[in-house]
Amino acid sequence: MDYLVFSIFLIVALFGLVSLIFGLPGNFIILADSLLYGWYGGFKEITHKVILILIILAIVGEVLEYGLGILGAKKRGATKGAIIASIIGGIAGAIIGAPFLFGIGSIIGAFLGAFGGAFLLEYLQGKGVNQAIESGWGAFLGRVGGAISKGFIGIMMIIITIVSVVGK
Repeated sequence: MDYLVFSIFLIVALFGLVSLIFGLPGNFIILADSLLYGWYGGFKEITHKVILILIILAIVGEVLEYGLGILGAKKRGATKGAIIASIIGGIAGAIIGAPFLFGIGSIIGAFLGAFGGAFLLEYLQGKGVNQAIESGWGAFLGRVGGAISKGFIGIMMIIITIVSVVGK
């Protein structure tokens, strides 16, 4: 094991994990980092099988992030339009919030944007304040659950890669 290259791998992998906080595709950064490390080592430590597992995990992370957001909103009675509005609101909130709190505002913005998008559309469609709040709350909780799930998957990806390298 080349300790310098492994150290660089760890730094980039941790950057990928931290980038999830800002709504960036951190699991794909971890995947690309692992792929480069595997290529550097001739795929002896990080095998093609490990890379395939990491690809699957990165995709599952994305599906969970958005799927749980949709499921949370739907479970609380949000319409299809409100679900779409929560996704758009989450993206807009992350972008608007990014400059605040050293970038951490993007997380708060994404969660509040998901709530706001669902709430606003339901309210404007005449659903009433209580139903609009319920739909927005579902979108908010789903978005939080999705982000946490995606973070756990990122941690799993790093652990799998480290075990592949250190275990050989």
